[in-house]
Amino acid sequence: MEKTEVRLEVARKEMVTGQLVARGIHDKCILRAMATIPRHLFVPGHLRDAAYQDCPLPIGYNATISQPYIVAYMSELLSLSKNDRVFELGTGSGYQAAILALCAREVISIERVPELIPIARRNLAAANVENVRIFKGDATTIAPDYAPYDAALITAASPALPEYLYPYMNDGGRIVVPVGDMYVQELFLITVHDGRGKEEAKGGVRFVPVIGRHGFPER
Repeated sequence: MEKTEVRLEVARKEMVTGQLVARGIHDKCILRAMATIPRHLFVPGHLRDAAYQDCPLPIGYNATISQPYIVAYMSELLSLSKNDRVFELGTGSGYQAAILALCAREVISIERVPELIPIARRNLAAANVENVRIFKGDATTIAPDYAPYDAALITAASPALPEYLYPYMNDGGRIVVPVGDMYVQELFLITVHDGRGKEEAKGGVRFVPVIGRHGFPER
């Protein structure tokens, strides 16, 4: 193994222990996924040395890869099982989908920026993740095409609770979503029963906005 790969592997292990375990992440599958998936494959080449730092990073096209702790925390809130089918709004570079994929049966991920889709597919292939399907479009409107889902993760700020998803969730389905304005949001865990959602607030976060019919208008 080359020195660079050794250094990045050490940094990944330190990320798991120092940023995740130390801050209360305990889901064994999520921790194993974060320790396994090479995050540096999902960031631009010039940022690889920063891949395991405790911060979000730009991936181009006004998109970001979330900080490792937020990826782990949101994933843990979904309480995934190996039989779950997961919906993801916002593929980005594919890292969040890769983490979900290691703890679920299948991930359906929708990305509105066409340039990011081949990048995400290459990244997932490089990480040997095969159970993610990526589609282009407004994820707030085409989610029904691939339903039903056991869990859903919205990786951008929503202006309101995503009630448009509730009819497409299996009973007991979980949704994790940041809700607020374009600058600051509250993270919610929503559990859906009989098409109705029960919300639990899980702390303040900051994400780029969802763009689409049920999101913010494109500027």
